[in-house]
Formats: sequence, C-alpha cells, structure tokens
Amino acid sequence: MGIKAAHYAAALAETRRPAFLEIHAENYLHAGGPAHRYLESLRRDHALSIHGVGLSLGGPSAPAAEDLAARRALLDRYEAHSFSEHLAWSGLPRQYLNDLLPLAYTQESLARVVRHVEATQEALGRRILIENPATYVGFTDSTYSEPDFIGEVVRRSGCGLLLDVNNIVVSAINHEFDAVRYLHELPLQATGEVHLAGHALKTDRAGRPLAIDTHDGPVQDSTWHLFRIALQTTGRVPVLIEWDSQLPEWPALMEQARMAEQAMNDGARETHHAHG
Repeated sequence: MGIKAAHYAAALAETRRPAFLEIHAENYLHAGGPAHRYLESLRRDHALSIHGVGLSLGGPSAPAAEDLAARRALLDRYEAHSFSEHLAWSGLPRQYLNDLLPLAYTQESLARVVRHVEATQEALGRRILIENPATYVGFTDSTYSEPDFIGEVVRRSGCGLLLDVNNIVVSAINHEFDAVRYLHELPLQATGEVHLAGHALKTDRAGRPLAIDTHDGPVQDSTWHLFRIALQTTGRVPVLIEWDSQLPEWPALMEQARMAEQAMNDGARETHHAHG
C-alpha cells in the first residue's frame, strides 16, 4: 500500500506486513529528517516501490539531469524494487504546474515520450513502469488510441506498464468507452505493477456522468470487477492500494490489501481449475 506520514507508526507496529510499501519520490528527495528516519525503519521489514509524479515525461523538455540524479540516489539508498511514472506532462521550462496533464497521441508526442522514457531509464539504470492515465478530455489531433500509444511506448522504449485499473474505470465513464475492451488493448504482458484506488462519481454541467480520480475512499465494485478480469492475463503481480486523501485508520487499508490478495488467490484457483 502507499505509505503516508499519518500511518508511519501503525505500519511499524503491524505484524501482518503488506508485501510492499510505495512512496512518492518527490516527498523524499531531501537528504534527512523525520520522513527518512521512518522510511529507513520501514524498509528493514518491507520491500519498497517508488512512484514519481513530477518528471513530466510528456512535456516539451526532457527531465533535468539533477532531478534524475536525485531519484537515482533515492532508488539506490532504499534498494527499491521498481520505479514508475505517469503518461502526462506537468509544466513548461522553468514552470511547474503541479498537475498531471493529458497529451495528444500523435507521432510527435510518441517520439518525445519515448525519448524521455529512454533518458530516464538510462539515468536510473533500470526499466521503469509507465501508468495509463485517468483523463477528462480528449484531443481531436490524436492519431493513436490511448492503448495503442501506450503499447508503442512500451515496445519502442522497453519500459513496463503500471496498470492502473481505477484509471480505466474513470476514463471509461468520462469518454463513454468499453473498459474491458480498453483493458485488453493494453500491453498487459508488460505489466509490472497494478494500482487500485477509489474515485468520485458526479455529473458535469450537461448532466452527464463524470468520474474523478480522487484516491479518497475504498476501491469500488466496478474497479474490483475489472481487476479480476485483468488478473486472467497478468497473473499475480505486485498490487498497490492507493488512498491519498481523507485517510482512514490503518486497519481499513489492511482490509483493502486483504481483498486484493483474495482476488488474486481466487483468480489463481480459477486458472488452475480451468487448466485442469
């Protein structure tokens, strides 16, 4: 599960340890302080995954060398087993917008994203995972579907896929497409990690359904359903529970992790019986 400062003490006291914890890189790029003291203690008993939110891989400029070096130092310091980032852009030269913004899926943007992913992988010394986004607008200039664009990024750069199941549910509602079809068009064989989270359901000004990727509640039934379908192709992979705001007590997170584990166990049994 994603670890937040509010849960440091509970995670250290937990005897039923989750398989791994995940942090946002940007919260730990400084050298010391309480956050690192807790993380050093947690790392002794937990595997660690690092998730980035600020490299702006879809932006006009390549990630800065000093920024990549800071992430490399963090990965090496904690011997993290994976690093992931978003298919998005976050700003312009000398201007950080603090948001994950969508991009048009064109030949030009594909070449740019692939260059930035390759540069990131070279600087970090490892394959990274790219997350499929949750989006609210599309672009008339796009010449690739989103799954095809992600597939080309994976194929050309050699990166892996961070399969965010909740993002598919959110985008399917907003753009009125078939979530299962979208799922099977992704390069699922490249899945290195899965994210599960909650979302909010609202309506837009025209009265149409609007889903927002809020990460502020439990995983909904629609996401659990799509996750079980994904497992038929991905098999067992690291699965993260994302809960980033309106944080619950630690046991609620542990229950969500238990439910994900149960879904994987059920999927493994169904596969075994089918093969038998």
